[in-house]
Amino acid sequence: MQKDNIRRLLRTVEALSDLGPALTAERDFPQTARAMLTALIQAGGSREGVLFLFSDKPSMLSSLAAEGFALMPDPAVIPLLPKHVHALTVTRGPVILNPASYEALLSSNGNVAPELFKCLAPLKVGGKLVGVVALGRREGDALYDPSEMDALELLCNYAAIAVQNHTLTQTLAQRVSENLRLLASLHGFYDNALQAFASAIDVKHVNIHGHSLRVARYAAGIGEAMGMEATDLAALRSAGYLHDIGKVAVDKRLFGKPSALDPDEFREMADHTVVGHQIVHGIQFPWPQIPEIVRWHHERGDGSGYPDGLMLDDVSLPVRIIALADTFDAMISERPYREPLSLGACLSEIVRLTPQKFDPSTVQALLLQVRRDSVGSNRAPFLDNPLAGNIAPGDIDHMAATLHHRMNQGRSYLT
Repeated sequence: MQKDNIRRLLRTVEALSDLGPALTAERDFPQTARAMLTALIQAGGSREGVLFLFSDKPSMLSSLAAEGFALMPDPAVIPLLPKHVHALTVTRGPVILNPASYEALLSSNGNVAPELFKCLAPLKVGGKLVGVVALGRREGDALYDPSEMDALELLCNYAAIAVQNHTLTQTLAQRVSENLRLLASLHGFYDNALQAFASAIDVKHVNIHGHSLRVARYAAGIGEAMGMEATDLAALRSAGYLHDIGKVAVDKRLFGKPSALDPDEFREMADHTVVGHQIVHGIQFPWPQIPEIVRWHHERGDGSGYPDGLMLDDVSLPVRIIALADTFDAMISERPYREPLSLGACLSEIVRLTPQKFDPSTVQALLLQVRRDSVGSNRAPFLDNPLAGNIAPGDIDHMAATLHHRMNQGRSYLT
């Protein structure tokens, strides 16, 4: 008897030495599950076994790993009734199966016959069922000795923690995935809805049709060239769609006036930034920057903009991007009081006004996107008209060099 006790102890220690590395190895959980099952089979002196994961919606066991069985479905699935879940939850330690316990612990409605299993060990953490180890025949078809189940029970405690951790990780990953899908769906909904809204904003006059849609497009392109994340690009597009929302309160006749606005008319037009901010500031958008962009997209780097006369450092990068995209589209678009500027003239003027009016990094990104169009490297064209063909890549490079020279105040550096 003493020799048998020593043999059981050695078997337990051996199984623990195998199980420890299996639980701590940096590898995919399916590999860990197979290694755990091998250790559990060895501890029970079995020839075959299955490691099951328990899920409660719906209540069922599904196999994580199987070993030794000639014909075992992958995955093996056993639906459970509430009585089965309760019985497995209250069962203490491994049990030897017999005709009476099959019906009490397992359902026969799955794709695997419970009679294949001779020993069953519930895996529990904090009294909660997380899985099951089911062992089949032993070597020489010997019976399972209840006194040898202690080693198996000890190992099952460690296996249960590993299975529980896997379940928590999967649940977290699933929730993150679901949230991302929901967020993508939400962004798609906003994008489509705000596109339609932007078209409604621009309906004031034929000369600004499509302006908000283009500003959204140019802003996202500038942000993309600056390496911004997808969520930030979605925010830029949405802000572009809504940046002129305050113009719904501006007298329509001002949009068609063929001459410069007088001071009162300019003040009414300029107030669209404040009115727009009042419209959007109480709306819970997924992107909190929208109200400040709507209010400040006419601010300029030297404080000459409106409505608050802010300097470049007073406004965020998204505001600077929308301000540039708005100006860029206005300059290359026809207006009742002037013809559109050529692409080259527009970009040259923007470079000339940087950094007094515009943020240098956003202007550099604008030049990059226009250059990509000029050499045909943009998968989706940045500009939605043939203007890109009106300027050579070399001219854009010259503008970029001029911008760099201005930013460094003409200094040169020797290496």
